[in-house]
Amino acid sequence: MEWIADYGVFLLKSVTVLVAFIVFIGFVASLSQRQKSDQRDGHVKIQSLNDDHEDNLDEFLASVLEPEAYKQHKKDEKKAKKAQAKKAGKKDSPEEGARPRVFVMDFDGDIKASAVEGLRREISTLVANKLEGDSVILRLESPGGMVHSYGLAASQLDRIKKAGIKLRVSVDAVAASGGYMMACVADEIVAAPFSVIGSIGVVAQVPNVHRLLKKNDVDVEVLTAGKYKRTLTVLGENTEEGRQKFIDDLESTHALFKTFVQEHRPRLDIEAVATGEIWYGKEAIDKGLVDRIATSDDLILEALKTSQVFRVSYEHKKTLAERLGFAAEQGVLKAFEQLLAQQTKRWF
Repeated sequence: MEWIADYGVFLLKSVTVLVAFIVFIGFVASLSQRQKSDQRDGHVKIQSLNDDHEDNLDEFLASVLEPEAYKQHKKDEKKAKKAQAKKAGKKDSPEEGARPRVFVMDFDGDIKASAVEGLRREISTLVANKLEGDSVILRLESPGGMVHSYGLAASQLDRIKKAGIKLRVSVDAVAASGGYMMACVADEIVAAPFSVIGSIGVVAQVPNVHRLLKKNDVDVEVLTAGKYKRTLTVLGENTEEGRQKFIDDLESTHALFKTFVQEHRPRLDIEAVATGEIWYGKEAIDKGLVDRIATSDDLILEALKTSQVFRVSYEHKKTLAERLGFAAEQGVLKAFEQLLAQQTKRWF
């Protein structure tokens, strides 16, 4: 019987190794395919937030009210809806009687502004089906990133305004650098009290290991056609002329950034805020960088009282490899977070 026990242990080990291998392959495949995921066929999903809000409210009232009080509430609610529908039916047209539409969109920006691929599809859908009185609330979170990527993202938001749709950008945590480039396009910027705003500047850093290579007798040839095809390099020897040209390019980019912000927020003292500094929401409103202090939840609850509110998102069908990879990634991150929480204290 001992060999059966040994075989059982061997079988468990084999299965464990196999599962770990499958998860690892799925994780690697997910990383490689994630960059291509937005290129596959997907669809824009529209979800009614009014329905979700009413369901949550109804569940809450059912829990806190006495049965008779809840029953009476449902009767009153039904009566009010009937009166509202009758009033709307007296309008000359369905559009005249309908409540305005508010579309809630999300942009969670990384260094390459990868979410712009979904954003452009969401915006195209809204623009193609717009009605008079439509507006958009964009929940924006981004610390910035590549100039060209965030330039494109800001241009996508500009399409909303050019279509005659009011755009409000809500910042709950951070809209800095390229993130603020996007935010400044809006008709109104709403920020949470401690959200990070600003960083209107340009930064670049290039490591150089030329001296290390030279010390070990390693030569690197950097060949270019065009005087400024390569200004600073990682491996070759950098020159003062190339360094100065690199700085000039940064200054030129910064000037374009300032001009862009000034065009969209003409009352802003651009020289006072385009220093690369950041401010928290309550400070940013004094600088003119934002218009109002509130959270995205405040905006949505306000809209629910008077408008039809929809959440808009672009979704694509994930492959098995992506699902496996995502599960593995989340497991690793959760384990790391738990370990970090045990080893460190968290400070405000």
